[in-house]
Amino acid sequence: MDNKKILIVEDDPNFGSILKDYLTLNEYDIVLAKNGIEGFEKFKKEDFDLCILDVMMPYKDGFTLAKEIREKNDSIPIIFLTAKTLKEDVLKGFKLGADDYITKPFDSDVLLAKIKVFLNRNHKPVQVVSDEYLFSIGKFSFNSKLRTLEISDQPPSKLSPKESQLLRLLALHINDLLPRDVALNKIWRDDNYFTSRSMDVYIAKLRKYLKEDPGVEILNIHGEGFRLVTTDE
Repeated sequence: MDNKKILIVEDDPNFGSILKDYLTLNEYDIVLAKNGIEGFEKFKKEDFDLCILDVMMPYKDGFTLAKEIREKNDSIPIIFLTAKTLKEDVLKGFKLGADDYITKPFDSDVLLAKIKVFLNRNHKPVQVVSDEYLFSIGKFSFNSKLRTLEISDQPPSKLSPKESQLLRLLALHINDLLPRDVALNKIWRDDNYFTSRSMDVYIAKLRKYLKEDPGVEILNIHGEGFRLVTTDE
């Protein structure tokens, strides 16, 4: 089996070299770029299984690079490396589709463990105790296999993999509680501060899609989870 290929974009040459050597010793195929411009060029030329991006870089920062990567691939895991974890930066990163943050300095074994989790998650389909994939949500028609959400005569919206997985779970629990930990463990494979904030970002994205029907709403049940509710007119 081929080694998983990881793109590291890090402007500190010493740190980048050490990280590359460490992950290479752990049998990963590593490509190192020294800034965001070089990183995106390498990303376009090769197929990667995961990206590790420094946030603060010259020429093109990690946030800008992550946005460009997401436009090309909406499911590849992205881990940010940052010297600080300001709440605003964390939320900005998750809105761009980041999977996790690691603050420098960090334990290399922790990074290695996170990489394994993300790579395993990325290659395992989300298992839900149902094979249902066609849903009526108020005036919407939702196909979770095609990841399309349609209403009336408007063009269908194409959802990202996580948006579709989350909406499917909500639809399977329609008008009932979807516990927060159930969604986090089924989709993100982990229940922690970062994955919880990421899910909140995706809930906000789904609310924007669903606002076309005033009779459909995602309610936040404090401390418990979410309810997708519909009101028949």
